[in-house]
This record gives sequence, structure tokens and C-alpha cells, in this order.
Amino acid sequence: MAKKKDSAEKRHRQSEDRRLRNKAVKSSVRTSAKKFVALAQKPGRGPANTGEAEAALKDMIKKIDTAAQKGIIKKNTAARKKSRMQRLFNSIKAAQ
Repeated sequence: MAKKKDSAEKRHRQSEDRRLRNKAVKSSVRTSAKKFVALAQKPGRGPANTGEAEAALKDMIKKIDTAAQKGIIKKNTAARKKSRMQRLFNSIKAAQ
């Protein structure tokens, strides 16, 4: 606990800023994952759709890696998410 009221208030402001920043990053990761899954499960899979899915996968992996590096999500969680999405992409590519 802080000894002075001023330092406690500052710590609260800092933690609130960090919480909002972390929340935005997590939301961005979830949104990019949903976007990739939607593209992957879209009917009428063609080369163009695979290209879009691959671009979405790369974007999602970049966001996950950044979040894991900053400590917003755990390293194993990041690896698990990337692995599952990569498996989904590989199944799409094999189905062509």
C-alpha cells in the first residue's frame, strides 16, 4: 500500500491506463482471429479466398506475437492459438 495519497492515486491512474491498453490489444487479437476463421470457413473456397485467409492469418499471428512479447497474453496461450489457426489454414489448403 502506498504511504501517501498522491502516489496511490498516480498508481491507480497508471494501472487504469495499462488495463485499457491491454484490453484494446486483447480485443484486437480476438477480432483478427474471428476474421480469419470467418474467411477460412467461407463457402466457395478458391485461390483468392485462400490468399485472403493467408493474409488474415499472418496479421493475426503478428498481433498474437506482439501481445505475447508484451506479456498481455501468456507465451503458451499465444503458441496454442497460432497452432490451432495454422492447422485450420493447412486443412483449407489441403482441401483445394
